[in-house]
Amino acid sequence: MKDKKWDLVALASIPVIMTLGNSMLIPILPQIERELKVSSFKVSMLITVYAVVAILLIPLAGYLSDRFGRKAVIIPSLIIAAAGGAVAGGAAWMLNGNAAYWTILGGRLLQGIGAAGAFPIVIPLVGDMFDDENEVSKSLGIIETSNTFGKVLSPILGAALAVWIWYLPFMAIPVLCVLSLVLVIFLVKTPKKKEEPQSFPEFVSSIRSVLKEKGRWLYAIFAIGGICMFVLFGVLFYLSETLESEFKLKGVMKGLVLAIPLAALCLASFFAGKWIGKNKTRMKWLGFTGLAVLTASLGVIGLFDNIYVVVGLFTLGGAGIGAALPCLDAMVTEGVDKEQRGTITALFSSMRFIGVSLGPPVVSLLIASHHFLLFGILAASGAVGGLLTLLAIKPDKGNQPTSGSGQNHRERDYDEVKQPSGYLPGRRKKSPL
Repeated sequence: MKDKKWDLVALASIPVIMTLGNSMLIPILPQIERELKVSSFKVSMLITVYAVVAILLIPLAGYLSDRFGRKAVIIPSLIIAAAGGAVAGGAAWMLNGNAAYWTILGGRLLQGIGAAGAFPIVIPLVGDMFDDENEVSKSLGIIETSNTFGKVLSPILGAALAVWIWYLPFMAIPVLCVLSLVLVIFLVKTPKKKEEPQSFPEFVSSIRSVLKEKGRWLYAIFAIGGICMFVLFGVLFYLSETLESEFKLKGVMKGLVLAIPLAALCLASFFAGKWIGKNKTRMKWLGFTGLAVLTASLGVIGLFDNIYVVVGLFTLGGAGIGAALPCLDAMVTEGVDKEQRGTITALFSSMRFIGVSLGPPVVSLLIASHHFLLFGILAASGAVGGLLTLLAIKPDKGNQPTSGSGQNHRERDYDEVKQPSGYLPGRRKKSPL
């Protein structure tokens, strides 16, 4: 892992910058609303459109990365994301009113196209770089920590930049993307492909086979990832609106408050990634515990309409999300063969982006309703995630996630294991997988 440390540094810059490009806007959404004279729902679309276009294109990016290589997709994607940030920043600077809003929305759409081929491809690339599952888990923990660190930094940096000029967070995106682009070009060395890439029909057939065999736990993980992001971005939107409208908290101070639960999420991701190793049972139970903590914290928040209770308990809930995310990343990456890894992890990333896209608009519609209803819905979402973790993810005796496909799964594992010297055909040894 030491000889890959600079590769990891470069790759870790991508989730930081992609997260900053989206989450920097969270603390300044009310300010953008005033500057552009649009509704709360319309301004929430600046987050949603970025995520929606990424949802649609991430599976395509995953396939292209499996077919042509990870860097071949990441590099142009970073360039597109930089162009989208430049369009949004230029529109905010030179236009006004509806013209500014719709052009910024177009820039955000372009930025989402770039995001689809950037961070989601980092996860399978890390899986390709290491053969040892412990190193894969630790490295994915670092990547997930960098993602959450970007979330911690984003409200502070976004608010600080907007103090000078409200659209400066848009302007910062191209600069950050170019920085990451340089690091990836010069520091990341992708492993050579040992086999010829599959044709498209072969690829589609293999993906269907993977989803048919492992669909039960994969679909569960996809849904859990979406739920985590839905809750996270929904509560952040709620806090951003409430801190400014009811408590007149603006600028860096508001950014610091928003960063508190995100810091807990970041720390939990870091320690979870180091602890889980290649133990799939540990991944399941740590993920379940994190979601149980999240559900309990949201349920109690619903009973007390107090901003200190919301921030304090959601800090605990943020740690729960942080504990779950590296477990989900590792189970997906290590449970799928390299040939399909890019696409399967891309589907997982799509579900996370669905959560990102739904959180702010759903909360913007519910924020005027009863406090208990809003957080009751969020708590119920967390409970669904916990139940999926408990019931659908079942590591088998060999410690791999399984869809419960039983005999076929064991026979395939048995056939693929290289038999030791002196093996007698009449004696079937149990598969180590």
